[in-house]
Amino acid sequence: MTDYVDPTRERFGEMMKLADDGPLHMLNMLRFRDRADYPAGHEKDGEELSGAEAYKHYGEESGPIFRRVGGEIVAAWSPRLVLIGPADEVWDAAFVAAYPTAAAFAEMVKDPDYQRAVIHRQAAVKTSRLIRMSPRATGAGFAD
Repeated sequence: MTDYVDPTRERFGEMMKLADDGPLHMLNMLRFRDRADYPAGHEKDGEELSGAEAYKHYGEESGPIFRRVGGEIVAAWSPRLVLIGPADEVWDAAFVAAYPTAAAFAEMVKDPDYQRAVIHRQAAVKTSRLIRMSPRATGAGFAD
């Protein structure tokens, strides 16, 4: 499994060039490290934290910024099995975070307190997927 933790500048730029025409949802799929990997010299370096524990620190520190920009978690799951796809693509957590606009998401990411908090995410996550989506009407059909 390839490790994807942070977006590249290019991909972030591409995302921000999409129309900012209302709410967006970000599908997050996370695989945690067995042991958090903080950079040398960080206050948590050397602590025996699991990736999941480090991610909790990320949530505690980034949560106020997330909520300030209007973010909310609209769905969350504990993945159990990849039925279609690579069997080694195992996920520890999956959730959808909703933001009122792409500008709100960018405001969060650029916030200095958020940028300090993201070190916990980087220490926690072995690989991830972050997919920008636009909400659609739901109902009984698959492809309305």
